[in-house]
Amino acid sequence: MTQQPTDTRLLRSALGRFATGIAIVTTLDADGQPIGLTVNSFSAVSLEPPLVLWCLDNKSTNLAAFCRAPHHAINILAASQEALSSRFATWPIDRFAGLPWHPGVGGAPLFDGCCASFEVANETMHPAGDHTVFISRVERFTETPNLAPLLFHAGQYARLS
Repeated sequence: MTQQPTDTRLLRSALGRFATGIAIVTTLDADGQPIGLTVNSFSAVSLEPPLVLWCLDNKSTNLAAFCRAPHHAINILAASQEALSSRFATWPIDRFAGLPWHPGVGGAPLFDGCCASFEVANETMHPAGDHTVFISRVERFTETPNLAPLLFHAGQYARLS
């Protein structure tokens, strides 16, 4: 059935038919405190130079901090990290309370047990409708090839079978 894009509920449902990975993007705020959130809007942009992108809702309370931060980290979650994904999708809580992490480039928090992590420099930001698109240059990365990714599809967590 063909729909008009003015029905945002139906549009969101149709967009959800595209399975995505899940990441937690982190940085340090102006006071040096760690902040982060769950996203499924991560994508590769270029290998030469190495660029990736992710998007953040313009209503996010973290938008200003991510816009100011020179670096951030993108932690690609493994199938076993569903609870971590949910924790960083919940607001308002101290998402880092009691959570082990280690600093990457610029101090951006990195988590163990991820499929991959990208330590990136904030290159440019572009307003795009109700979101801001962050394009970032990869400075370092790690990969754990034997871990299956945590996926999101049709509004639910999913796993490769």
